[in-house]
Amino acid sequence: MKKLKNSELNRLKLADFKSEQKTPIIIILDNVRSLNNIGSVFRTADAFLIKQIYLCGITAQPPHKDIHKTALGATDSIDWTYVENTEKLVIQLKKEGVKVISIEQVASATLLQDFEPNPIQEYALVFGNEVKGVQQKVVDLSDVCIEIPQFGTKHSFNISVSAGIVMWDFFNKMELK
Repeated sequence: MKKLKNSELNRLKLADFKSEQKTPIIIILDNVRSLNNIGSVFRTADAFLIKQIYLCGITAQPPHKDIHKTALGATDSIDWTYVENTEKLVIQLKKEGVKVISIEQVASATLLQDFEPNPIQEYALVFGNEVKGVQQKVVDLSDVCIEIPQFGTKHSFNISVSAGIVMWDFFNKMELK
């Protein structure tokens, strides 16, 4: 096996990315404090042609060197908006017909492997603070809460890992490429 060079990967140019049909997924970062996590989510969102990222509450915004360090330019490709109040954003998105899904451990959570997304439905996936998770008010407004199953001793995944797992799962199940 021969390792491929970046030039052999046939990735989209920025202008082509901007005009490409996007995956009907919106990412909401609810009070995410780590700039490296924010950058990693941008980079993963780029990989799966995610439509939009909303940065809410204390979540930092580009340009910032620590976001750039992990995003590697994805802050230029992914459309993003800062919204101070996550709750108000969720209410607005639901009015627009977007299904809001919090990635959170709750009593009535649906396990990720059991959720079947509709490829023509637009979804907003909410990822919360590294310590406190998604705000309870946002969980209460969500259409569904999804939990990623875990089998070890830890209580949660890192937010950027959770985002990667869920984006890949939705992208794969929606069979968009």
